[in-house]
Amino acid sequence: MRIIAGSARGTRLTAVPAGTRPLSDRAREGLFASLGDRVMEARCLDLFAGTGAVGIEALSRGAAWCLFVDRDASAVRAIGANLERTGLGRQARVVRGDAQRTLDREAGRFDLAFLDPPHSHPLASLGRVLRKTVEHLEPGAVLVLTRPRRDRTDVIPVHWSAVKRLVYGDTLVLLLREEA
Repeated sequence: MRIIAGSARGTRLTAVPAGTRPLSDRAREGLFASLGDRVMEARCLDLFAGTGAVGIEALSRGAAWCLFVDRDASAVRAIGANLERTGLGRQARVVRGDAQRTLDREAGRFDLAFLDPPHSHPLASLGRVLRKTVEHLEPGAVLVLTRPRRDRTDVIPVHWSAVKRLVYGDTLVLLLREEA
């Protein structure tokens, strides 16, 4: 895995921790092409961050800041190593913890939120995390959610809808916006 574009373009990321299913380079490239200029100066949230590749890609492309959250210690170490490799650590904070509990304690507001939960993550729990996430989003924010391609998407919060659906292999990437 590598950073695709921006200030850290071409930087190889550390080995993927066991049990982590990172978003492919191709899927990240499509995602960021779809986001376009929305990334510039954005405050980002990367939940279920894994290697941190998505949030680091955002930072490399001009995002102002990113909060990375993962409950796995090896994932948190990988995120830290990747931030060091890319030189983007000053623009980030890494938290080891449960996504919902971390959001319960956070007071920040975000312009972009990336949620890439394990495919096996229970839908009921994911629904709660999504509802808590939207409480932390600025008006006009974009929420990016990855799911297995054939999975249900009824976890999307009320008044939010998919403005773009991207499919890469068995992964569905949804770009969600609050309905006007």
